[in-house]
Amino acid sequence: MILYFSGTGNSRYTAQVIKKVTSDEVVSINELMKKGNRASFDSKEPFVFIVPTYAWRMPKVVEDFIKNSEFIGSTQAYFILTCGSEIHNAVHYAKKVCDMKKFVFMGCSTVIMPSNYVIMSGVPDEAQASSIIEKALPKIISIGEKIKKHQSLEEEEITTLGKVMSRFVNPLFYMTYVSAKGFYATDECINCKKCVTLCPMNNIKMENSKPKWERNCTHCMACICGCPKKAIEYKNKSKGKPRYYNTGYSC
Repeated sequence: MILYFSGTGNSRYTAQVIKKVTSDEVVSINELMKKGNRASFDSKEPFVFIVPTYAWRMPKVVEDFIKNSEFIGSTQAYFILTCGSEIHNAVHYAKKVCDMKKFVFMGCSTVIMPSNYVIMSGVPDEAQASSIIEKALPKIISIGEKIKKHQSLEEEEITTLGKVMSRFVNPLFYMTYVSAKGFYATDECINCKKCVTLCPMNNIKMENSKPKWERNCTHCMACICGCPKKAIEYKNKSKGKPRYYNTGYSC
């Protein structure tokens, strides 16, 4: 069973490609989070978690989701982490989740995809994004082949810097950056409510025909990058920057 969490489509795309190789079932963690119910999963095939990397770890909301869910059947678990450059020591925290859930850890692989974090880093234009995705495709297929054969994924070397980044920078990221306070809609907003639909945290409500952000935000960038009119900004950090949203790949 393939379970993915995706803000702007990279992990969803990866899940679709893996599904093409393994013919396994795909489940959206986003949709389950929106429903707010405790989840239970039963699979004869290994559980494959495909998620983005936030400050060199899995998103906290995904860790909590896995910890609070029930998994029956297979005891094997794979982790595929999409990112803009590297995941550093995110594998260490994936292993901790495995230990807690009594999974057999089958490995963790990095998939480099276009960055979506428009409020901090540069976001590629359409041509650049397509090139990055094209380069990632062979690796995703290779990962899928190993999962299909129940083979372990190769361990990636972790540097001392990587350990420091995942351990210390990640908490600082949540303390200093992860907040919904900076989001707002401009006059370009057409009241389509797509941001409300896309938000996995149910954190956006409509007020006077404009979106209003509450406090439960994970900075997945679904709202700002998924807006069809580019009518959502974050403070003054996103103005004039391109948005990135992976609309998916039917393979």
